[in-house]
Amino acid sequence: MNRAIADIAAEISQTWKPVHYAAKPYLAAMHSLGTLSDSYGADDARGIVLYFLSNARTWKGDDARRIKAELNRMLKGW
Repeated sequence: MNRAIADIAAEISQTWKPVHYAAKPYLAAMHSLGTLSDSYGADDARGIVLYFLSNARTWKGDDARRIKAELNRMLKGW
């Protein structure tokens, strides 16, 4: 079972300092999402997570690899 996207976003906020400016709006939206079926305004959660991953390329390290892999697994399983 997947963690809530908001829980993943909370962990990202704790481990990635400072968050890249281009990833910030997507991370902020992720804080209010539960699953990939949710939406934030007119955007669907799947698109938000994809855009976050695209803009999180500068985030490196063990936490980054683990969390990005978790998000990618969620996307593939959706």
